[in-house]
Amino acid sequence: MARVIRVLLVDDDPLVRAGLSMMLDGASGITVVGEASDGGEAVAGTDAHAPDVVLMDLRMPGVDGITATRRLRARPVPPEVIVLTTFDADEDILRALRAGASGFLLKDTPPPQLVEAVARVAAGEPILSPRVTRRLMERTVTQTGAYERARGTLAALTPRESEVAVAIGRGRTNADIAAELAMSVTTVKAHVSSILTKLDLDNRTQIALLAHDAGLT
Repeated sequence: MARVIRVLLVDDDPLVRAGLSMMLDGASGITVVGEASDGGEAVAGTDAHAPDVVLMDLRMPGVDGITATRRLRARPVPPEVIVLTTFDADEDILRALRAGASGFLLKDTPPPQLVEAVARVAAGEPILSPRVTRRLMERTVTQTGAYERARGTLAALTPRESEVAVAIGRGRTNADIAAELAMSVTTVKAHVSSILTKLDLDNRTQIALLAHDAGLT
């Protein structure tokens, strides 16, 4: 039998949590295992329910979503985190991704796309809303030396790893990368693992962010 994806909902609005719970519990292969009203409860809820994916609100009283994301991603076996918010300010996006979030979606995301995002993130594929992706690509990467730092960091990769990193930055899946670069999916996964280890990164989204900063996508 296929593994059921366990989801923890974190939002200070009980109506939002109720809506998300109804939506996701009705989707095949997904079950909502718990809810939390702020980032502090999210950490406790993760201890109690061991979710695969946490849907995290960004701005909450008490512990905010970015702080909670950073704490969860620092765990030995961290859950994947999708930030789900009404805000799409550049700084919020970057802070969430640098904290280790595997996805950033706006709360007006249609239900089918939200369900798909949970499944993709649980499978190790990052997800960003189209609007967020455009914002990242249009961003001026030369500010505060991000361009130079990213280029210097990526210099540690082999040419083949660099090609994989650029493809990830363009939103390609492992299957897409394998087809484009004429290698097996297993080889792509090995390259991704090597990139994460060499650059001391948590997930594919952070690889994509580096590729954007370096002006390679």
